[in-house]
Amino acid sequence: MGTAPDLAEPYDVVVIGGGPAGYPAAVQAARMGARTLLVEKNGALGGTTTVAGVFTTSLFHAWGRQVIAGIGWEAVTRAVALAGDALPDFTDWDRPHWKLSVRVTPVIYSAVLDELVTDAGVDVLMHTMLGDVTQDPDGAHLTLCTKEGLVGVRAAMVVDATGDANVVGQAGLPRRQHEELQPGTLMVRLGGYDVDSLDLDALDTEYAVAVADGRLRADDFSSADAPLRTLLRNRGLNAIHVTGIKGATSAERTGAEMAGRAALLRILTFLKGQPGLAATTVDWAALETGIRETSMIEGLVTITGDDYASGRLWEDAVSYSYFPIDIHRADGAGVDFRMLEVGTFPTIPLRALIPAGSERIVVAGRSLSADRVANSAARVQASCMAMGQAVGALAALAGPAGGATRVAVDEVRSAIRADGAIVPGDPGTPHATAASGGAATTG
Repeated sequence: MGTAPDLAEPYDVVVIGGGPAGYPAAVQAARMGARTLLVEKNGALGGTTTVAGVFTTSLFHAWGRQVIAGIGWEAVTRAVALAGDALPDFTDWDRPHWKLSVRVTPVIYSAVLDELVTDAGVDVLMHTMLGDVTQDPDGAHLTLCTKEGLVGVRAAMVVDATGDANVVGQAGLPRRQHEELQPGTLMVRLGGYDVDSLDLDALDTEYAVAVADGRLRADDFSSADAPLRTLLRNRGLNAIHVTGIKGATSAERTGAEMAGRAALLRILTFLKGQPGLAATTVDWAALETGIRETSMIEGLVTITGDDYASGRLWEDAVSYSYFPIDIHRADGAGVDFRMLEVGTFPTIPLRALIPAGSERIVVAGRSLSADRVANSAARVQASCMAMGQAVGALAALAGPAGGATRVAVDEVRSAIRADGAIVPGDPGTPHATAASGGAATTG
């Protein structure tokens, strides 16, 4: 791989992965004057939102207060406005958390992201993946797999926004993976039936028979209590689980994609054989099975579930995160779901985004250094956007400084603050008067 021809000019920052964490990282770095390349394996930016079909960008608000803004909020609100849609009423916070998610139209959102990165001056390579990476004291050398072959690129700093810590792994830095991983989800929308006219009791009986004789699998469904009813009432959406997957390698991802479509075929075949469901249609399906959990880095600090649930204010906090603890059980039997106490505002420390032993590679998104409980909440899209913006600033500053650990957190905070980010501890934030390490209150 070392023989791949290099791109003519080196980059200050190369971001691998153009999903919820990657595009804000690239935009932030470029707006700070860093020559930036964004590498994306798909044909659209947005990742989970656009390709995996999770078009609910959770969560920018906590307990009626906005805690995440900046570049991600800029993109999401523009996409909502262009679609002619409305934002939720964030002041009405005492209701199910998912009702406060901002919904986007994926194709409009991806077009907005194209515009956003172009306006910032980011160079973009889609349909491109990382092949190899090596670090040295002055930066990193990457080999990219493009449609025309292998291409080398030199970078002062690399942002791993792959969601799987692929850059970290290929660089030989430590990663960890839980023995049992959360299932993935193939997002679909079903049509062609009137749920109110169905005999749901009879369908429940037929469902049990189908599971017993192998035509259906209980772990195909995300709901443990009323799997078939949930799927029918929701017309699919987040209702098809794909269990037993790892998702960190190409082979594992291939297995996940095929398993998701196989589950859909089992469900569709079953439904079409039931009274009132013969005309069931698949009106829409995501291009990929969405993956919740793969590898996490060993960072300079690790966020624990207790840290997250207590709303700890880290001394180097660079962003907020808000979502309930949300661990989908590996066997598909439901969700370990725990709401945070009212007035809890978790924060993300910069050190959780720097791999141990690394100066030239930093991380944003669900691969942050966290235990499984904290990761189950911090992995959601809005939180990843906030992390991405902070890491983009870190990368832009770290190149000239000589490495990630040589950048003062206040420099990162100043940079992202200038681009609209909400920085924990600033005036008007939940932690404005809280002591370092303490929990926030709604005040």
